[in-house]
Amino acid sequence: MFALLAVFATLAATTVSAQGHVSGKTGCALTNPLLSSCGASAPVSCSRESSFADDCCYESPRGLILQTQFWETRPATGPSDSWTIHGLWNDNCDGTFPPRGCDPSRDYSDIGGLLASQGAGDTLSYMKKYWVDYHGQDEHFWEHEWNNHGTCYTTLNPSCLPPGSPEGAEAVAYFRQVVALFQRLPTYDWLASQGITPTFDETYSLSDMTNAIKSAYGYTPEFECSGSLINQVNFYFYVKGSVLDGEFVPIDSPKGSRCPSQIRYPPKSRHGGHGFSDSTAQVSQLHLSWHFPSVFGSCNLIHGTHLDPFELKKSY
Repeated sequence: MFALLAVFATLAATTVSAQGHVSGKTGCALTNPLLSSCGASAPVSCSRESSFADDCCYESPRGLILQTQFWETRPATGPSDSWTIHGLWNDNCDGTFPPRGCDPSRDYSDIGGLLASQGAGDTLSYMKKYWVDYHGQDEHFWEHEWNNHGTCYTTLNPSCLPPGSPEGAEAVAYFRQVVALFQRLPTYDWLASQGITPTFDETYSLSDMTNAIKSAYGYTPEFECSGSLINQVNFYFYVKGSVLDGEFVPIDSPKGSRCPSQIRYPPKSRHGGHGFSDSTAQVSQLHLSWHFPSVFGSCNLIHGTHLDPFELKKSY
């Protein structure tokens, strides 16, 4: 488990509030119409005091939060000048990742309809542009992320919601928070501010890309690659209080990036072929960056074009 002192040092430096509070370098004000009753005394996840017993105000046992983003190029998804959302994952505090899915009774379908019916049409519109599946199965993708990750947030348990909350309100809150947090993590802009933009003509060093993010954001991210091709970035947090309206506390990635020293960062191509060898195209399309149960484990590449790309991506 990460050291308690490190948690409070981080909390003192920067917090990201879901109630509209802005502090630290991130300037991140998240908003959610559902409010908890946790208050300022709620502890930070992964630093639990034995005297604190309110599970609705303490995210446990999965208190290590990852906001994950894709850079998909073949086929391309989302705007050419933006990374896209993968999800908001919750790992154990020691970095291990337990089995996916925690409450099959809340494996909701028709996420789009759920958001629209509960006044989150703005969130839905944003998701249609920035949280997209490269095979066009957006709804399936959203359902997968909620069912496998969202249902495991203890502070989003229906019993923790305000009285009278409609069925599925916790899922709506989850998607609102994912979108709001993503909007405050402009990976493309942070890289571009340091002269790192997509290109077929050169590679970038992993250290330069990492330092570009840290210079703008203040914390070290985790990059993931398929071979030398970059395809994902992960930002790590603890959360103080409830995911509904608590403070997301940024931390340095607890593990190193899974990329070589030199990285290819190609433009998003919507027509295929340009700038890629066949082998590179296969790797990019199949999303061969694969997660073992522990986030501290090594990256296993699965080869073979007969595999269903969506099955690969949705596995985590």
